[in-house]
Amino acid sequence: MSVLVGKKAPSFSATAVVNGEDLVEDFSLDQYVGKNHVLFFFYPKDFTFVCPTELHAFQSKLDEFEARGVKVVACSTDTEESHWGWLQMSKADGGIQGITYPIVADTSKTISANYGVLAGDYDVDEEGNLIATGPMIAYRGLFLIDKEGTVQHQIVNNFPLGRSVNEALRMVDALLHFEEKGEVCPANWEKGQDAMKDTHEGVADYLASH
Repeated sequence: MSVLVGKKAPSFSATAVVNGEDLVEDFSLDQYVGKNHVLFFFYPKDFTFVCPTELHAFQSKLDEFEARGVKVVACSTDTEESHWGWLQMSKADGGIQGITYPIVADTSKTISANYGVLAGDYDVDEEGNLIATGPMIAYRGLFLIDKEGTVQHQIVNNFPLGRSVNEALRMVDALLHFEEKGEVCPANWEKGQDAMKDTHEGVADYLASH
């Protein structure tokens, strides 16, 4: 599993479904560089059980992310046709109808591999055939990317473990606070609370007041 924090987010170009129905070829996160922060997250598979809870949860907070200038983008190794079909299914039937942020189709599995979240790998047998050594789907990876295209935060969960969208939003607030104020954010910090200056004196003052 690779650690991308502090590094440039791997670039890619792939088909995505946008606004719940539009197929956009050559979709890339590069379009946001210099303009927006990006919350880019992977989920394992369409038409499953935990995944729609996460996708709907991000949609429910989408206005809050966008108010902070953050673009939310999802990705799995399913095809764009699979994404599109799932988007036409109602929430009551287990679908993700109503999701408007882009969902990228990583059919080549190279995006997941480059972000270090692909579960499994290819091996070659004695006859030269490619054999998958795992399910070849993405773990629940999440990457917060700044306007310069640098990864500032990442988490990777195993398949059964759904993520906290509120925690993702908290990390956005922490990054924005640091970028604006130059102050670092202590444990359990939330928007509106005191932060610390990145010095021994600043940390001492913070601890003394708490």
